[in-house]
Amino acid sequence: MKLEDVRKNAFAMPLTSPSYPPGPYRFINREYMIITYRTDPELLRAVVPEPLEIDEPLVKYEFIRMPDSTGFGDYTETGQVIPVSLNGVRGGYVHSMYLNDEAPIAGGRELWGFPKKLARPTLSVDTDTLIGTLDYGPLRVATGTMGYKHIALDHEKILTSLLAPSFLLKIIPHVDGSPRILELVQYFLTDVTVKGAWSGPAALDLHPHALAPVAALPVLEVVSAVHILSDLTLDLGTVVHDYLKE
Repeated sequence: MKLEDVRKNAFAMPLTSPSYPPGPYRFINREYMIITYRTDPELLRAVVPEPLEIDEPLVKYEFIRMPDSTGFGDYTETGQVIPVSLNGVRGGYVHSMYLNDEAPIAGGRELWGFPKKLARPTLSVDTDTLIGTLDYGPLRVATGTMGYKHIALDHEKILTSLLAPSFLLKIIPHVDGSPRILELVQYFLTDVTVKGAWSGPAALDLHPHALAPVAALPVLEVVSAVHILSDLTLDLGTVVHDYLKE
């Protein structure tokens, strides 16, 4: 393979059989259960990188079913998003993500810097309860429950929340192990259709684990919960801060 062919064909690894296709990526019937809880403010500040700022000690624990996604297929994801602001603009910092599909793990980490790790999350309905779980190896790490479709929510307010920016810390090491890329990345969801949105009573139980430390941001109080069904596009990102240029 000639030099120009390498430059032309290289967009993801492996070179001759990339783990995912080029984006953007469309999701159909993407389903969320998001439980917002209050946590310890000092522990929260310790994991949110500057220049992001925290207003309240809140965490959004998300369980997400993605049955139909471009290039990534059918998978489930869970993790923590922290409400933050950057230069006065409110958004969410993606702190942790656990999922059961190699393609979006590779694509999410390489393209945007999503903090994705391999695990076994689920999101399903059992009679009157929406249930989300996270297993890391044989151990149950997280369990979220919510009353199923108790109160319908305003779609416009949910749409506004989904259109807010999200932030990621992208880390790509050099061959000597030092960081070659260390950037704060911003991305948006686009072409969003809210098909349904509901609130209801909710509970969240997090268990300590050395390699899936979701309980390091402990649940002090459940504040609210929302169940969302939507179609959307995950757009590619932009760099808003380069830590290596300082």
